[in-house]
Amino acid sequence: MKKRKISNICCIGAGYVGGPTMAVLADNNPKLKVTVVDINKQKIDLWNSKDLKYLPIYEPGLAKVISRNRDVNLFFSYNVSESIAEADMVFISVNTPTKKKGFGAGFASDLKWVESSARQVAKYSRGHTIVVEKSTLPVKTAQTIKTILQACEVKCEDINKNKSFSILSNPEFLAEGTAINDLQNPDRVLIGGDDNNAIKLLKEIYLNWVEDYKILTTDLWSSELSKLISNAFLAQRISSINSISALCEATQSNINNVAKAVGMDKRIGPFFLEAGPGFGGSCFKKDISNLIYICNHYGLSEVASYWEKVILINQWQQKRISKIIVEKLFGNLSEKKIAILGFAFKSNTNDTRESPAISICKDLLEEGCFLSIYDPKVKKEQIDRELKLINTLESDFDNEKHYWEKSKNINEACDNSDAIVILTNWEEFLNLDFKKMQSIMKSPSWIFDTRNMVELSQAERYGFNIWKLGDGF
Repeated sequence: MKKRKISNICCIGAGYVGGPTMAVLADNNPKLKVTVVDINKQKIDLWNSKDLKYLPIYEPGLAKVISRNRDVNLFFSYNVSESIAEADMVFISVNTPTKKKGFGAGFASDLKWVESSARQVAKYSRGHTIVVEKSTLPVKTAQTIKTILQACEVKCEDINKNKSFSILSNPEFLAEGTAINDLQNPDRVLIGGDDNNAIKLLKEIYLNWVEDYKILTTDLWSSELSKLISNAFLAQRISSINSISALCEATQSNINNVAKAVGMDKRIGPFFLEAGPGFGGSCFKKDISNLIYICNHYGLSEVASYWEKVILINQWQQKRISKIIVEKLFGNLSEKKIAILGFAFKSNTNDTRESPAISICKDLLEEGCFLSIYDPKVKKEQIDRELKLINTLESDFDNEKHYWEKSKNINEACDNSDAIVILTNWEEFLNLDFKKMQSIMKSPSWIFDTRNMVELSQAERYGFNIWKLGDGF
């Protein structure tokens, strides 16, 4: 029996997508019961923390939405089976990392959590359940979910449990740091599927706060592919402007001036034209890698090669920055202390996945320096996880000894440092106290600004040597 209305929603996965998305959905649908489930009990406990500063995800505006709805119509639970059984609609919002071994390693997505979620839905659901792909998935993943659920339908008919399923694709288009605003005021909502009734029911949920013209409906495969292509195009723009930053330095041009002139062309636009140390986050590299894998699978080697260059430019930019830091500091970092300002892959998030800071910090550690790292939202444990895998270092490097520290503030990071490297565009880095910093740092003191945040004339006034990304003057 097909659903006529939705009253109970379950979301499998309490991560950067599932938590904020379901919070906003609950905020705009007070009559719906929304439950976010995860097998990670510690994560669920953090979502249920009385003190909202302990939420597992930092996102501007998220705490307010949680405070309005949690334990009203928004719930966080690790009771997966019961929550699925009660749900009319189940969102699958689990991690889909790149495979680390086996066929397709380094490119294909690891879908074990998606398959596991589908099997849980098949096992615990009751009646007709609408299953919604929310995770970023390779095209045709819905077929895997369909196959698992249809097998359950056939089996259940034999024992009169009368289970049935509809599959929808509803990819997220969030930018970390602005996710709540992106959810409240989306550019578009995309729903793909072949069950018009299921599409209608999901669309009705979004219509409570999203204009009708912004809700696009399409087939499953186009919906799945659209998410990958959106991320690929955005990453392409970042790699493009970053490649030009190197050309600006070589030709005594300024990347900000070039980006402004290019961005004023209405055919191009100004967005994603800010040069930096490279793209990070959970999606861009993973999705392009998967796109490369798909293209090769279908024999489109030239297309695969084109997109592979986007990733290679991103990696090259990070290595280029590391090399410049070493060269400017007399070709030697041994026994020197370097202050790292920012470790998250961008401002207004505590996400460090694929952050450019990781590879740059590893490069600098390999040169023998000591790092003092300050980030206002990233915890020491996160940095430790990212930096402990230093398998490229010399064999006599002691992995048990810390060659870095987590600083409490900017001044502590800069104290007795030879140089500052700005890697994340946190707002507080726009107003650095150059006078104070110069008084506590070694001389000659350097600032390496990979985010174009430092006012050059002010820093030079206090005796700093400055390198700004994309500035050839």
